Amino acid sequence: MSQAQQLWAVPNPVVSQTFLEHRLPALFERLLQIDSAYSNVRFASSMSAEDLVLIDAIAFTKSAISVFTLNTLRLHVESVEMIDTVRNHYGIDIEQFLPAEAAIQTYVEQFGENGFYDSVKAKEQCCRIRKVIPLAQALQGCQAWVTGQRNGQAVTRADLAFKEHDRERGIEKFNPLFDWTEADVWSYIKARSVPIHPLHLKGYPSIGCEPCTRPIRQGENVRAGRWWWLQEQKKECGLHQT
Repeated sequence: MSQAQQLWAVPNPVVSQTFLEHRLPALFERLLQIDSAYSNVRFASSMSAEDLVLIDAIAFTKSAISVFTLNTLRLHVESVEMIDTVRNHYGIDIEQFLPAEAAIQTYVEQFGENGFYDSVKAKEQCCRIRKVIPLAQALQGCQAWVTGQRNGQAVTRADLAFKEHDRERGIEKFNPLFDWTEADVWSYIKARSVPIHPLHLKGYPSIGCEPCTRPIRQGENVRAGRWWWLQEQKKECGLHQT
């Protein structure tokens, strides 16, 4: 078997009537519930499968939830291009938040351009500069924010709930797909012809920065390709520490 054949592949589930008649309307209702209860709600999207499900649902329900993305300046070319693809497909604005150039320069001087490979401290500092701080900027003035997290993605998300309080930022946080399976996600994409990130077609179920993400094999955890050089199971970038 070739290397390409052994890589994770986009699922092709059978879309059931139960899914169409119950799962989809329930997701739409969750988003409308968030939209009606809070003002200035923002959705942080990486343009991955789960996030595209939510963008499609936000567009379908015509909710006022706005979409933004964190352009870390270390993304795959495909991820940057996907921002325009999604913007054009749905006719929505997607604001990009970037890290501060001075902070990046200070990091490079201290750790080196790819110092995150050398220590957990360097990795965490890189994520803080390129993701955590820009996220805080993106969420200023918001009452709530939305994520594409699912509780089946990683051990760190096993207890994920629909609603959480983000103590770090003092606002509410919603995970509308918290109880969705991978099959649910791809059933939605198939049923509604949602655009697919090109990296999903190359063995990447989870997409992050280019130097910190790689394809995975069939049967591996969907986030096994994120920070693969770290041994511990609890691998997060700091965005979701509530």
